[in-house]
Amino acid sequence: MTPLIDMVFILLIFFIVTTSFVKESGVDVERPVANSAERKENVSVVVGIDPTGIIWLDGKSIDVRSVRPWMERFVAETPEGVVVVAADTKAESGILIKVLDACREAEVKNVSVAARKPQ
Repeated sequence: MTPLIDMVFILLIFFIVTTSFVKESGVDVERPVANSAERKENVSVVVGIDPTGIIWLDGKSIDVRSVRPWMERFVAETPEGVVVVAADTKAESGILIKVLDACREAEVKNVSVAARKPQ
């Protein structure tokens, strides 16, 4: 019985270590269509912008001024992390630009805008 428990414990540790944790935005958005859209692997954080312009990060709505400090903390914890900004098609482009600018000011190395392929 003890070897079985040991084996289950080792498998549990293996799955915990190999699982990649993705921090979701917490909001569903209708992404714009782009012919050049491609799937991004190893996404660490998804920043959501809903149709009313509210920014969602980690399941909570945040102010645009809070994006940069949040991203600076993210870069300190995960220097090679990937950030995807998922803005709704009805969201103002100005909010999207402010979020992208805050990510770049926080020195996030890999920032992308979410889009979907046409049907």
